[in-house]
Amino acid sequence: MAFSLPLSLLILFLSLLAFKLLLWRRYKLPPGPKPWPVVGNLYDIKPVKFRCFAAWASTYGPIISVWFGSTLNVVVSSSEMAKEVLKDNDQMLADRPRRKVAELFSRNGQDLIWADYGPHYVKVRKVCQVELFTPKRLEALRSVREDEVTAMIETIFRDCTKPGNHGKSMAARDFLTPVSFNNITRLALGKRLMDAEGRMDDQGKELKSIVTDGNIKFGGSFPLTEHVPWLKFFNRTDEVALEKHEARRDRLTKAIMDEHTQARLKNGAKHHFVDALLTLQDQYKLSDDTIIGLLWDMISAGMDTTVIVVEWAMAELIKNPRVQQKAQEELDAVIGSDHVMTEADFPNLPYLQCVAKESLRLHPPTPLMLPHKAANHVKLGGYDIPKGSIVHVNVWALGRDPAVWKDPLAFRPERFLEEDIDMKGHDFRLLPFGAGRRVCPGAQLGINLVQSMLGHLLHHFNWAPPEGVKVDDIDMTEHPGLVTFMHTPLQAVPTPRLPAHLYKRF
Repeated sequence: MAFSLPLSLLILFLSLLAFKLLLWRRYKLPPGPKPWPVVGNLYDIKPVKFRCFAAWASTYGPIISVWFGSTLNVVVSSSEMAKEVLKDNDQMLADRPRRKVAELFSRNGQDLIWADYGPHYVKVRKVCQVELFTPKRLEALRSVREDEVTAMIETIFRDCTKPGNHGKSMAARDFLTPVSFNNITRLALGKRLMDAEGRMDDQGKELKSIVTDGNIKFGGSFPLTEHVPWLKFFNRTDEVALEKHEARRDRLTKAIMDEHTQARLKNGAKHHFVDALLTLQDQYKLSDDTIIGLLWDMISAGMDTTVIVVEWAMAELIKNPRVQQKAQEELDAVIGSDHVMTEADFPNLPYLQCVAKESLRLHPPTPLMLPHKAANHVKLGGYDIPKGSIVHVNVWALGRDPAVWKDPLAFRPERFLEEDIDMKGHDFRLLPFGAGRRVCPGAQLGINLVQSMLGHLLHHFNWAPPEGVKVDDIDMTEHPGLVTFMHTPLQAVPTPRLPAHLYKRF
């Protein structure tokens, strides 16, 4: 028995090596860094993966092979290659690879985000497009978004005008998080779980903790056992932690669903998403697993991404005071100093829309998009992509490609006034929400909230770095993970610029 395990591992190692060599000889695979036996390129990948892959693309070209253990991962980093993935070969590359974390969170692909392409995916996407993210529903819930944004403005004004607080810096994330958190919980669950100062009840704390762990601790992790499966015999720590996390999520979800079922039977259905899903369950034949999966898709996808986008945008506006001033001049001309902006003003604020686009170009919240899986053998860029290969689109690299963007590293919103570039999947230079069959169905919801937050922050306040901090000293590096928070949370000094009565919610 003592001899059998090492022998089995040796046989497995030789089999994997032989399989890899056969692939290299049989197919014309994209170039890339030389893989090591068994582990592939895992030890060569830097923590901020999209930057690492972009650096390799500058050496090997816009389509590269990267081996996660014995699994071929193909990364594309140009708009031409993105079009081949997301349009020309969209159906063949519409499946999802599911690591252990995604398998658990999606109930084996019974949600929308992690479902393979097929009848289930088509049905669930129809529910989202026809029932949940319609213009009529988004407009009906506009008051929720505007209420949370104005609550943020009131909190900032109260804090920065307290005696002794003039010129004091604030952590941007502290006042951005309640807006995003409450917007999602009110849309999804019909209730506010965090006050404007960030205080939460027990259910709110548990929900926030689960989302943070899911997006950062587990979603952004890169466990070796996922890619070299036989190592699980020696270490089950990651798997045990995942199972505990899923048990927590199950307990909270069941409590929420029971609470809403009882309230619906007593008072009728409300406008929020969990009630809508429960009401539509029989009509669309949705399983409980699918309802749970869709609910968490919305919560996990929407809660952090808005905070990420607005924090990066605020950092860029502080580093580029010319842009900040130009956006404020537009707001003053359209809104004036005696009114508060609403979403109805968006069409008359083209420069504000360009500021949001430019931030999403330079700082997409999901820089590698979610991975695609080849359902069959396909060709990309003249190279073979075998069935089962995983394909990634480096959205961060697309937005900084000097071949398609003039001065790609400059924060210059005017570029979108000079050329109207779509960002919802039709122009492959700018893909913060993906494209093709897997494009994000909630893109417009996210865009509306980002523009509203930025517009109010710029109309109500001037923003500057803390005293003694130069704009060049602001840390613009990313925290490793599935989503890209700023590595160092932004500190900023607000100065009110409107009459005091415009900072009150009521």
